[in-house]
Amino acid sequence: MIRSLLLLVAAYLLGSVPFGLLVARAQGGVDLRRVGSGNIGATNVLRAVGKGAAALTLLGDMGKGAAAVGLGRWLGVSPTVLAMIALAAVTGHLFPVFGGFRGGKGVATTLGVILAAMPAVGALLLLIWLLVAAVWRYSSLAALVASAAMPVLAWLVDGRPAMLGLSGALFLILLLRHRENIARLWKGTEGKIGQQVRTSNSQSVK
Repeated sequence: MIRSLLLLVAAYLLGSVPFGLLVARAQGGVDLRRVGSGNIGATNVLRAVGKGAAALTLLGDMGKGAAAVGLGRWLGVSPTVLAMIALAAVTGHLFPVFGGFRGGKGVATTLGVILAAMPAVGALLLLIWLLVAAVWRYSSLAALVASAAMPVLAWLVDGRPAMLGLSGALFLILLLRHRENIARLWKGTEGKIGQQVRTSNSQSVK
């Protein structure tokens, strides 16, 4: 029990590392919370700073989720505890203690935990995201389609009850975190991948 609690705390702290904020400040001198969508994820980093910074952010956000779950797997925890660790890491990204509890939407960290917990499912989700993003150029739409497929793929490919529960919970979390994106997609005002944003002083940032 104590080990499990320590792992949950460690997963939350790992998830709380705000890679987007750190990378954007280091490479572009930009406070992500003041530009574009205000989100600290890779999509806003791409719009505000550039491709290299976005790639670093994506790897960092995925890596922290994968590291948390990977540690649990290495220690041989049960699938139930592993699912709880994954949720703790995603929660850390959504409400980071190191970022004033104002985090991102959890897409990359979700992909990281799924890749570590269910590698085949994670690979399929990544493929779905890439295909949808390539065709329609909306990161949010790609995330929503992939997240909707997650419980189905977990059931078909993995089948463990704990992983089904994890997938369902993550789908609901991502759906809620993207409710504003859904509204903008419906209205046709959602920003596309790579679209420029403007800072608070109205200077264009790439």
